[in-house]
Amino acid sequence: MKRVLAVARKETYHILRDPRSLAVAVVMPIMMVLLFGYAINMDLANVPVGILDQDRSPASADFITRMTSGDFILEVARLGARDEVEPGFRRGLFRAVLVIPQGFGERLVSEPLSEIQILIDGADATTAAAVDNYLKAVVGMVNLDLMVRQGNARFRSQELRSRVLFNPELESSHFVVPGLVAVVLIMICALLTSIAITREKETGTMEQVLTTPLAPRQLVLGKVLPYLVIASVDAALVLAVGNLIFGVPMRGSWWLLAGYSLIYLLIALALGLLISAVTKTQRVAMMIALVTTLLPTLILSGFVFPLASMPLPLRMIGRIIPATYFLEVIRGIMLKGRMWFPVQGGVMLGMAVLLLGMAGRRFRTRLE
Repeated sequence: MKRVLAVARKETYHILRDPRSLAVAVVMPIMMVLLFGYAINMDLANVPVGILDQDRSPASADFITRMTSGDFILEVARLGARDEVEPGFRRGLFRAVLVIPQGFGERLVSEPLSEIQILIDGADATTAAAVDNYLKAVVGMVNLDLMVRQGNARFRSQELRSRVLFNPELESSHFVVPGLVAVVLIMICALLTSIAITREKETGTMEQVLTTPLAPRQLVLGKVLPYLVIASVDAALVLAVGNLIFGVPMRGSWWLLAGYSLIYLLIALALGLLISAVTKTQRVAMMIALVTTLLPTLILSGFVFPLASMPLPLRMIGRIIPATYFLEVIRGIMLKGRMWFPVQGGVMLGMAVLLLGMAGRRFRTRLE
């Protein structure tokens, strides 16, 4: 244990001698969470919509007011003819066009369910589906209100009401920010430790290390300890930013999340050490660390795209990514108040032990 602490003390001196890198290691995770937390927003608001009112009646004006009264729809153009619709879509002026046909007001007197056309730009399929659902819902509510006002509302034997659990306001930050915690931590921690051994090789101090009676596992553990402290501070800051600034709720236990986060941090640090042990330069180590952590975690872990929607080969790759399991843990604890994750915790613990063992084995006891 004394040898491990000696290596940890030596590595701490290396870190403290470069205060700029230490500042980056602490500040960068906060900046990334703030940047991505605000930039990655799945909530649609102020969707630009064009209006083609061919009726120009008080009824159509009232209908347009109802449609654009909320924060979702933003009227950006009042069209005069159908010939202006396609050029507007091509120029990106609006995402949808609401067409109110001529005679709309007159038909409302005899037929409350008057037809209205919605033209939607399908280039962005996700936005198009959301806009379509919203406009249809608002049209249905307005038509129902008109029917009731005119005394023609039909008897309804059943009524369907929906309810959203765990995130009733459908705030995208509640979904995105916990995922960002997983992305930021594994990337920063792997970067920090990926240069731990390669720095020794480049500066020529590896010869001095090899003259000591250190076992590979002692060197690995000694180098992990200082970065584990820094990573723990990063994790606490990132979670605090998510909770205080983005309002992500904590319905479970902070201590439980801290325990699972510690295992996840060990995985990230061990992965960086393994990369450092098999590379010769800091530049190559950092490039490999970025490629093996950032892209797979963003795309294949379920952070943005659900694993169930992916082909089988990609789902199998996603199951060997540590963030896949940590995402289930952090979202389960913070959003659902879940307290027990035996499968996810066991897999992550096994990954941590495996990567630490591989890093120790790959460390060479002599210079090539």
